[in-house]
Amino acid sequence: MQNPYVSSGAGGTPCGSSSGSAISVAANMVSVALGTETQIKLHYLPFISDAVYVLDVIAGFDPRDEATSEGAKFIPRGGKRLGIVRHPFVEKIHGTAELEAFELHVDSLRQQGAKVLDNMKIENIDIILEPNHSGEISVIMADFKTSINIYLKELLDSPVRSLKDVIAFNECNAELRRRHKLDAIVSKLDSLCLNGLEKLMKEHKLDAIVTPGSRACAVFAIGGYPAITVPAGYERDGMPFGICFGGLKGAEPKLIEISYAFEQATQVRKPPPLNHT
Repeated sequence: MQNPYVSSGAGGTPCGSSSGSAISVAANMVSVALGTETQIKLHYLPFISDAVYVLDVIAGFDPRDEATSEGAKFIPRGGKRLGIVRHPFVEKIHGTAELEAFELHVDSLRQQGAKVLDNMKIENIDIILEPNHSGEISVIMADFKTSINIYLKELLDSPVRSLKDVIAFNECNAELRRRHKLDAIVSKLDSLCLNGLEKLMKEHKLDAIVTPGSRACAVFAIGGYPAITVPAGYERDGMPFGICFGGLKGAEPKLIEISYAFEQATQVRKPPPLNHT
């Protein structure tokens, strides 16, 4: 896959398992694309207003998905209090056009009337961003096993009905011990969420946190929190970058409101040239 904004020799790989979906939207080939990534569910849309139409279609209760029933418990609050989380994300873009744009956009948010709290810190952020230390990788692997079994079992016509059928995996006492270890890892992730993003947002009564790019995806993924990345500018070689607005569970309406206001005020997105060879 090639990033439609830059040539293949400019380090323009889009990465990600859903890069094809993202590219098709960025290049104006399709209006909407839904994808799944190892960490988080992804919806690719050219404009924030499109997200509203998509959510109207896909939102709702699914008896097979516990997250949909959990989401009904959360009601977003009013107001626009934004926490700017810089560490460790800003350090990674020092001296770039992305950092220059990020600073301008933070000022723009203030000018639009948002209450901006700068230099917010998420507790244990370095552990959260390292999936092997946080335990995220272990949970992803375990969830895959459970999910693939459910999926295969529901197929109407298939020679395999479980992961055991596919890889002849022998589940025995060793697996039970791993299950016990997994419970401890899940508890660790829950603690990182409660004492990290949730603690920060509740203590400061934030409606969203703001970070450059999508580097904070693990912060949202481990707790099932929503986030929206909006076009924020382009590097000198044409490589696009974004700004991310994220919040707690049930904050989708507020995030759409904030990101839409930002999008309309900045009007950053432009179609790719599509003249690369």
